[in-house]
Amino acid sequence: MEQATARLIRQLKVIADPVRMRLLALCVRGECSVSELTQALGLSQPRISQHLKALCECGLVERFRDGHFVFYRAPMRGGNAAVRRRLLALLPDDEPQFESDAARVRTLRAADARRTGTEDDARQSRALHRALVELTVARPVGDLIDVGCGQGRLLKLLATRARRAVGVDIDADARRFARAELLLAGLPNCTLRKGDMHSLPFGDDEFDTVILDDVLDASARPVEAISEARRLLRPGGRILVLSSIGDCDAADVATSLAKWCRAAQLRLSTPRSIPARTPEWLLAVLTPAEPATAAA
Repeated sequence: MEQATARLIRQLKVIADPVRMRLLALCVRGECSVSELTQALGLSQPRISQHLKALCECGLVERFRDGHFVFYRAPMRGGNAAVRRRLLALLPDDEPQFESDAARVRTLRAADARRTGTEDDARQSRALHRALVELTVARPVGDLIDVGCGQGRLLKLLATRARRAVGVDIDADARRFARAELLLAGLPNCTLRKGDMHSLPFGDDEFDTVILDDVLDASARPVEAISEARRLLRPGGRILVLSSIGDCDAADVATSLAKWCRAAQLRLSTPRSIPARTPEWLLAVLTPAEPATAAA
């Protein structure tokens, strides 16, 4: 018997168990911890862990650690992805038990979510979001990574345009909040990871769109951070750089960004001021360039 056929038989046997099917349905919707899955299904942690182990062993669920916590989700890529997607598509959308389980997880996540920010922050965010949407309307986002994702606002904005969306932040509290918000928003193609902008835990040429989300000013090695973003970029991809102006002059911020891009051998578009009259942000597009044509 072919290996792929044998794997499919194992997967079908595993999800024939009602508890495993319920767990899989939750992991398809987003990243869940053992604690959340235990509370959602009302079963003991050892029993949940045993079922999760079976799902992981047959490749229907993946396990990863984020700080002190371990999360489970249905893989978005990897071996036999097409077969796995067809199998997961067989899970009924109108199963009341699945929706009841998901509602319990959403309730848990809602208790962890918090709302912050002033009305001025909201207006600035709307202007920035409009500019980002304009950049992504005419050109596919593809596989997206948001470096410095914070509480996941840009992930929520762009995830529906992306094939896969990954948020990276060094702050565990920000990742926890973002994970709650993304599940509440019903965005199953998103994942959160801990990472340092200077050394990201991803392979070369893995993303079509890289966002450097207001992180360069916080770096003592901004050229290294930009070069790391370039490493992740597929041919034909682009890097979107967001830089808050704060108390600085917008021209000074743009000059620094141009210098860093030149050192990283990237072409820099003319940065866009947002809002135009009283800029709080600069938004620029970076693309790979030969050394002779790099940003001046």
